[in-house]
Amino acid sequence: MTRGNRAQELNRERQMFEIRRAFVTAALGAGVMALAGSASAAPRPLFPFAMPEPPQAAQPAPSDEGDAPFELPARFKRQVVTYPTREAAGTIIIDTPNTYLYYVLGNGQAIRYGIGVGRDGFTWSGTQTITRKAEWPDWTPPPEMIARQPYLPRQMAGGPGNPLGARAMYLGGTVYRIHGTTQPSTIGTHVSSGCIRLTNPDVTDLYSRVSVGTKVIVLPMDRRA
Repeated sequence: MTRGNRAQELNRERQMFEIRRAFVTAALGAGVMALAGSASAAPRPLFPFAMPEPPQAAQPAPSDEGDAPFELPARFKRQVVTYPTREAAGTIIIDTPNTYLYYVLGNGQAIRYGIGVGRDGFTWSGTQTITRKAEWPDWTPPPEMIARQPYLPRQMAGGPGNPLGARAMYLGGTVYRIHGTTQPSTIGTHVSSGCIRLTNPDVTDLYSRVSVGTKVIVLPMDRRA
């Protein structure tokens, strides 16, 4: 390499060094300015994305007191009791004034059920027999009931919402039945149009014990069993 070429090469290297130095100086200046500006700004969060809030424990829904199961008073719960009678085992005796139904077992004992009976003016008495049994019966209100309560349905299919409940036992040729109810709170009251009502578990139990032809004695209001 000649002396002239060597001088040109050194000159180019010097120019490149000056360019690099100018670039580094400019970069450092920009960094200092950025740091100075960030000092006056609000500090940035460590994590730039939103942190999810911790899950909260599920709160129980408020209880609906209307859904609470109805508890029958102890005296209206199904139970075996002492019951002297001359009637044969298998007979049903309706104690209207005390709102009890007795299923005679014999030997001075009976199964006693709490019942709802006819309201004032709708009680009756006499002896009938069970002429028909039905599970989850349809309900067809008799004409006289519709005349008193025109808003009643003319016919309602059997099911959990049917007023006759889970079972029905029809009494002779009358419009009266021993049946279940969707309103267990009416047990022990005088509320019906003459029918005898039991809770659905009780009417199901009684239904399993009786047959068509079973004798049913309904006592009048002025007579105690």
